[in-house]
Amino acid sequence: MTRPPQVIGPPQVIGREEGEALWFFGTLLLFKATGEQTGGRFCLVEQSGKGLATPLHRQRADEETFYVLGGELRFHLGGEPIAATAGATVYVPPGATHAFEVISDTARWLNLTTPNHEAFFRAAGERAPERTPPPAAPPDMAKVMAAAERFGVEILGPPPGGDQHPQH
Repeated sequence: MTRPPQVIGPPQVIGREEGEALWFFGTLLLFKATGEQTGGRFCLVEQSGKGLATPLHRQRADEETFYVLGGELRFHLGGEPIAATAGATVYVPPGATHAFEVISDTARWLNLTTPNHEAFFRAAGERAPERTPPPAAPPDMAKVMAAAERFGVEILGPPPGGDQHPQH
């Protein structure tokens, strides 16, 4: 016999311009559903950015699902570059080596992940004083690496494709 789902809190609607804003690795993150709001089940983040590439990395225990809302991303999964445009979904299981870059002028995507990975975003990022992309500047890699160590993210190397700068 199946039990009905446990209710965590009241149903919520988070509007387009709502959600806590954070600057993380050259992107604007808008938290649409946090681990706290979902009873530790998941975190849903809307991200947007331009001219950025993540280093090659993997999360030991955290999965991510990306849904591209606009623009074009290039994912590097298992050594193969894969273009993802609006409407594409990319699933990255725990332990999978991956990286991605924005290859259009700008891009916007959803990231469905775990509360642990949400904690990594928060530890490596900073509160956005406004709901705009962060200023063009390299990320604070010492801060990113400390957060990565704490939350089980392994940084394996620079962005694929020869770009030695995590953000350009």
